[in-house]
Amino acid sequence: MPKQILKLLFLLLLLAATKLGQAAAPARIVSLSGTISEMVCDLGHQADLVGVDVTSTYPAALAKLPKVGHTRSISAEGVLALRPTLILGTTESIKPEVASQLRSAGVSVQLFKQEYSVAGTKKLVQEVASLLGATAQVPALTKKLDADLTKVQKPTKAPKVLFVYARGTGTMMVAGQGTSVEKVIQLAGGQNAAVGFSDFKPLTAEALVAANPDYLLLFDSGLESLGGKAGLLQVPGVAQTTAGRTGHIIEMDGQLLTGFGPRLGQAAAELARLTK
Repeated sequence: MPKQILKLLFLLLLLAATKLGQAAAPARIVSLSGTISEMVCDLGHQADLVGVDVTSTYPAALAKLPKVGHTRSISAEGVLALRPTLILGTTESIKPEVASQLRSAGVSVQLFKQEYSVAGTKKLVQEVASLLGATAQVPALTKKLDADLTKVQKPTKAPKVLFVYARGTGTMMVAGQGTSVEKVIQLAGGQNAAVGFSDFKPLTAEALVAANPDYLLLFDSGLESLGGKAGLLQVPGVAQTTAGRTGHIIEMDGQLLTGFGPRLGQAAAELARLTK
């Protein structure tokens, strides 16, 4: 066989081997959503994560990964420093202009629209699984979610629950209608004590007394920032509510409570138990 043909065959084999190696290279995923991070792990791709946002607190092993910031404060430079090949998040995870910068850098960016419902959670699991080629894992995840939801023991009478977002007394907001926290309160058999507005608005003593919740619900980190239950009771208006007088103050992990991820059933069951 002529040397030129042998050389050509060698080059073709080398090119094929190179492409095969590239195809087999694992993805370098940066997740900008705690919910997406949890799904990536449950779908068997935890080892592919090279960076996450600060809401990615579950599973605990994610604490070892580099953090790229919190939702809309995330910068393109911080993410690109981790040399990702795939960036995942929700449409609320990142500013559109930052997403555009990441795409301009040649990185694949996949942002999913999150719906705060059981059906929405299942849909998101399916979409993430399809992207990662892990659809075989979906039935087991949805089956567990359904099983967890059957454990929700709703109270006979729906209690009024007011969620307070706190980062010290200087930053206190209450969750209105249509928020993820309202949806999980309803899944647990409660009702949102805050009505007449959507999204979040600043907490006032007058609004607290008017809402008169049976329970006050906070992230555990938020309650800690106020100095615990004793500190919360010092906030104007709290002691005048039914929740304040009875000491019905609930703290839960933030990602568990509002993530609407695979542990949604667990979150609803725990909240239902705490409001009985």
